[in-house]
Amino acid sequence: MRLTTKGRFAVTAMVDLALRGGDGPVTLAGISDRQKISLSYLEQLFGKLRRHGLVDSVRGPGGGYCLARPSEQLSVADIIAAVDEPLDATQCGGKENCKDEDRCMTHELWATLNHKMYDYLSSVSLNDLVKQQHEKAGGKVQQVLQDRRADQRTDQRTAAQPLGAKAMTAGT
Repeated sequence: MRLTTKGRFAVTAMVDLALRGGDGPVTLAGISDRQKISLSYLEQLFGKLRRHGLVDSVRGPGGGYCLARPSEQLSVADIIAAVDEPLDATQCGGKENCKDEDRCMTHELWATLNHKMYDYLSSVSLNDLVKQQHEKAGGKVQQVLQDRRADQRTDQRTAAQPLGAKAMTAGT
């Protein structure tokens, strides 16, 4: 039994999206750069997440992905299930044909573990993971985002100035 890369990457990407999606769509290229996950792999994962109603896509310039529901309403189990990640500790996949087409002696143990894992992952919301990241970073993520937004506003104001005004601003 193990959680594969698909499930781990999906949860990681959703935490990244939740951390940065408060002011608009987040690009997969940005998530890819920050989390070191292949862009093509993220495209596959987000296609599944979108089909399951966990994210919405926004097309065009300034487009990307947003959470389809508040992060409090999205569980880790929802994310893992959306990307077709099986959480199964049994050898038989729950078919009860573990040993020579019969149920093995430890089948109930592993089936119970499956239920416990699912219950736990259902109890952890995306918002819980976001809060952990904020606590871990001491609010640094928010500060970095605010700094970047301030830089973008300055760049936009500078770009909107007439050519002569730009030259005067550059000289001061």
